[in-house]
Amino acid sequence: MLDCFAAKADGHTVTLTAVSKDGFEAWLKKQPKRTAAWIAASGFRGAPGAVVLLPAGGKKEGAVATALVGVEGDGDIWSWAAAADRLPLGRYALGDGIKDKAAALAGLGWALGSYRFDRYKKADTKPSKLVLSKAMRDGGADATAESIYLVRDLINTPASDMGPGELAAAAQALAREFKGRCKLTVGDELLRDNYPMIHAVGRASSRAPRLIDLTWGRARDPRVTLVGKGVCFDTGGLDLKPAGSMLMMKKDMGGAAHVLGLARMIMAANLPVRLRVLVPAVENSVSGDAFRPLDILKSRGGKTVEIGNTDAEGRLVLADALSEALNDKPEILLDFATLTGAARVALGPDLPAMFCNNDTLADDLFKAGQTEDDPVWRMPLWRPYRKLIDSPVADMNNTGSIPQGGAITAALFLHEFVGDAVPWAHFDIFGWNNGSGIGRKKGAEAMVIRAAFAVIAKRFA
Repeated sequence: MLDCFAAKADGHTVTLTAVSKDGFEAWLKKQPKRTAAWIAASGFRGAPGAVVLLPAGGKKEGAVATALVGVEGDGDIWSWAAAADRLPLGRYALGDGIKDKAAALAGLGWALGSYRFDRYKKADTKPSKLVLSKAMRDGGADATAESIYLVRDLINTPASDMGPGELAAAAQALAREFKGRCKLTVGDELLRDNYPMIHAVGRASSRAPRLIDLTWGRARDPRVTLVGKGVCFDTGGLDLKPAGSMLMMKKDMGGAAHVLGLARMIMAANLPVRLRVLVPAVENSVSGDAFRPLDILKSRGGKTVEIGNTDAEGRLVLADALSEALNDKPEILLDFATLTGAARVALGPDLPAMFCNNDTLADDLFKAGQTEDDPVWRMPLWRPYRKLIDSPVADMNNTGSIPQGGAITAALFLHEFVGDAVPWAHFDIFGWNNGSGIGRKKGAEAMVIRAAFAVIAKRFA
């Protein structure tokens, strides 16, 4: 059980009551005058994420009777995250008026707001505890939170301690936890087994590149395959990034973290699927053995790729992994990657871009994103832009010939290795909170995995 949850209430447990801004006035009219006066003096008006403690009367005068939490509705997560951070240290429990899915989302939000990355610096305080109710457990609040914690921990860890080997160890630990299998193809074995672009991108590093291949579930069940970009640090290669652009590149393995977190959700829920997770884990470094601009690489899928820029390496390693993914003919193929700055320019940091070759899958993912408060926005696989990645000397170039539309040309590059036979969605994510939203602290963040899990669970549960 996560530190932010408690198994049961005790004599000091404070009950939490949810109040929305729209319903605040009607709720306030039902309260005793003494309570209403206290709330008025506090300035609490039900704003999302706002909290106020209400004192007890009678023999318990001086103690806390209950606490109010401002929420946006039953589907709110982030106000509860803010409440976990803003309420005084203690033990809390949801009031009887918060039931079923609303309780599960409240529990999830509480856990997300309680997250601390304390591997290198001890947290100033321990998180407050929320009594983990049956509704929360049944709704998967604790299992989902543990999966998101995994994503955040992996991304937050600096590259000094999260190289290809450490990322592989995290996948192996996950496989052991849920009795799956994890195969690694390391270093020159990638050439032997025909993953030439993964090898090319990672060969300059002193830490060997590898393909992580995790499988779980019964062979006869529907096949779901996840592919995640695992560039553990991206210098840009010989097309070296400036210092400011390199600063956040520890999170360039965010796609890998996302697919491991989503895999954990699937396995914890014991969904009846045959799960496969493929992570090309590399470090894009500078050395005498680095791949070069205008090199031509042969891919696992047989296509040749001219290198227009060594800083467009993520799509190269993903292409080899996606080619392998097709061998199983999965019913759903999803990939996650911190792939382009162009997607952030188009949609900002909080809204991931989705490219999809199947309208039904795209619609399902979009609707699930709205329902789960885990949004995603579909962008076009605009086929006329395919000519922008043409090459006169190879089957394609790894960068577009113009600076505009970079997220689209990157997705079109990946589409060349997937085609249209298998329903596929590509998520171009940021994987990071800038700390500007209610309940959202600065640091690593999981994006779209709750929406993706909802779609997979609905299709195959």
